Amino acid sequence: MKNIWIICRKELRSYFVSPIGYILLVTFAVIAGFFFWTIVNGVLQVTMEAQLEGEPYPMNINEQIIRPLLLNLSVIQLLLIPLITMRLFAEEKRTGTIELLATSPITDVEVILGKWLAAVLMYSCMLGTVVLDMLFLFRYGQAAWKPLAVGCLGMLLQAGGLLAIGTFISSLTRNQIIAGAVTFGACLLLFVMGWVSAYDGATWATVLSYLSLNSHFDSFAKGVIDTKDVIYDVTVIFVGLFFTARSMESLRWRS
Repeated sequence: MKNIWIICRKELRSYFVSPIGYILLVTFAVIAGFFFWTIVNGVLQVTMEAQLEGEPYPMNINEQIIRPLLLNLSVIQLLLIPLITMRLFAEEKRTGTIELLATSPITDVEVILGKWLAAVLMYSCMLGTVVLDMLFLFRYGQAAWKPLAVGCLGMLLQAGGLLAIGTFISSLTRNQIIAGAVTFGACLLLFVMGWVSAYDGATWATVLSYLSLNSHFDSFAKGVIDTKDVIYDVTVIFVGLFFTARSMESLRWRS
């Protein structure tokens, strides 16, 4: 556990030694803030129009603001997650330090978990900017904290799986741009593959729909924890890290 934490701190520090960590935080915060402002402004406008016409318009902050915001951010993270993972192993290969890791007494599992955990913590910092926006809802509205907490948990689990996939892809190449591009393609494919079920009811379409990210995040966005969705996300994390371990094992044998 000590070695995992040492590697994690090293990787986390490297994000903020270069501008990439600050760029990711600012970019995510600005996008999340824009979506939050747009959604809140739209809800307020509809509410005021309903009041002027004398019609009742029941407010549901969790359904009208929190859920749409989280659904939009789950799409935006597809663009930013590749930037978090692209350098994890690709940079080590480019600089030649990967051979030191492969021949060191530190186990492959410790290296992989340390790097993946650093990526998860980096993403958690980005997700924390959303919580700052939500504080306005708790201050001026009647928002419930449980749906927000469940939604953030869902985003974190979903991101954990995508980060594991990105970690594996980064272990396959020494080029960060290639690692980022392939990771983005893989994340996008997982996101859109469920669309086929809208026009095809065949078994293969149902399987693709189940494997899609969309079908397993909607419950979290509603504030509901479904066991099958948690199992799906944990499975994606395990599979991504497992293949990364096999990639590291292959590299260790070649070193």
